Amino acid sequence: MSQTAVLAWVLGIILAVLVLPPAIILIMRSVAVTNADATVGGFTLEHFARFIHSPELLRTLSNSLIFAVCSTIIGLLFGGTLAWLVERTNTRFKGLAYVTTIISMGTPYILYVSAWLFLLGRSGPFNDLYRQLTGSFRPLFDPYSLGGMILIEGFLWSPLVFLLMSSTFRAANAEMEEAARMSGATVFRTIWTISIKMAKPAILALALFVFIRAIEAFEVPILVGHPGKVNVLTTEVYQSIKETIPPDLGYASAYSVVLLAVVAVLLHFYNRLSRNAGRYSTVTGKGYRPRQFDLGGYRWIGDLLVLFNFCIVLLLPLMALLWLSLLPYMRAMSFAAISNFSLANYVTVLTSDYYRTLAANTLAVGAVAATLGMILSFFVGWLSARRRPGGQILDQLATVPLVFPGVVMGVAFLMILLNVPLPIYGTIWALIIAYVVRYLPYGLRYTYTGVLQIHKELEEAAGASGATPMQALRRIIAPLLSPAIISGWLFIFLIATKELAVAVLLAGPSSQVVAVGMYDLWVNGQGGELAAFGLIWAAVMALVASAFYFVAEKSGRGGIQ
Repeated sequence: MSQTAVLAWVLGIILAVLVLPPAIILIMRSVAVTNADATVGGFTLEHFARFIHSPELLRTLSNSLIFAVCSTIIGLLFGGTLAWLVERTNTRFKGLAYVTTIISMGTPYILYVSAWLFLLGRSGPFNDLYRQLTGSFRPLFDPYSLGGMILIEGFLWSPLVFLLMSSTFRAANAEMEEAARMSGATVFRTIWTISIKMAKPAILALALFVFIRAIEAFEVPILVGHPGKVNVLTTEVYQSIKETIPPDLGYASAYSVVLLAVVAVLLHFYNRLSRNAGRYSTVTGKGYRPRQFDLGGYRWIGDLLVLFNFCIVLLLPLMALLWLSLLPYMRAMSFAAISNFSLANYVTVLTSDYYRTLAANTLAVGAVAATLGMILSFFVGWLSARRRPGGQILDQLATVPLVFPGVVMGVAFLMILLNVPLPIYGTIWALIIAYVVRYLPYGLRYTYTGVLQIHKELEEAAGASGATPMQALRRIIAPLLSPAIISGWLFIFLIATKELAVAVLLAGPSSQVVAVGMYDLWVNGQGGELAAFGLIWAAVMALVASAFYFVAEKSGRGGIQ
């Protein structure tokens, strides 16, 4: 048997062991009777019957759809408009847009949500200003509502939309826009009929991607919707596990299977949209030079939008966190409160073993998961891109975790780890295994596209010189692929250190990570320590995000793919 065949078999066994059990156990549990000791009894469809006849089903489904659709629209409008302004026009302050995005990539979502809950809360500056101006005792805005969920989720997604759309607009050929302007079209007509139409496939694919991520979102539903009694599918799954005694594993599995099916169907349409994107190519073999679109008298509107994005996405949340971190307890913004400023929260965070343990666990879990994930992605990406025997099957196996929402994957691994004879549940190894599976598809996209950019003539020349496939892989492919591998590693590390949905179900007392620690601090009302710890952590992660962006730009990938 050749070296390549042995490698394919070994990878196939590893991926089958990692990827298939979560799906199998969810389906089995959804149609099985769960005994009092959590063992499996006979066959039943009762869990699906309870799901269908649940009086809250329609409300939960409609909340999920409205939440996902509206937050997708806000994220696309906000992030997409900003990307077009920065990449295609002569608007100013472009550097602020990239600074905002890079720092946002390193900031945990739970920290952003906490900041916005304070800003939009009853004692927050917006409602406080409204009361002072109108004399009303009622707040203008209640963040613990469906509207609050949509607004915060939309703001969370706008930096990623900006990053992904900016690479599309950056590579667009400006000749059609210039031809439209020379033919007398107005600025807005040129944008609508040329710029948006050229980017239509990318916009539709990105819209579906953001919609999928919003459907499976967990941080905003649990922090914002749950206290306001606005439940969505992911919070129903979480409640079935965490808020019932004993955990209702069968009902949670039935909910998870339905959510899994919804995401799988959406991903199918996302892949079809992505495959047809080539029909809208505007960059051909002819030479071209991307030129900026002159906004003319409307340039100030572009400047205002860039500044507005900087204030909304970065400046205001950071100011809110800084305010909270300097106060002994949560208090409305006022000059009188400044006299209570102190660095006590920072001293507590910097001298506490608890916070050092959180940081150490998170860095260890993120680094090990990213390393293992990229090692698997490297070999699978090479076999798949080179069409070696078994490569396509390995590619499909490694892509399966994409259909798992975070909370569903957490439920699946919870049931697996509770039934294996090894004492893994509650340790950092439980998190590492789940993270490797969850982020494997993302690492694969980096290595697969990276291998495609390396012509196979180099491997053929190495083979003609007597090198084995493994020697060619180690001495030729791996060095040439190193920028893509480093980008993938940094990307997985960044998102793994922010993961809450999986960690909140699998972390034990000795394996707490930053996201779970922040969640507990917020639930326990320790907003000051949360803000101080979050700002320090966000500064460290922003440096990592800067490294990721630098490497991604240098390798010509333009950010997250």
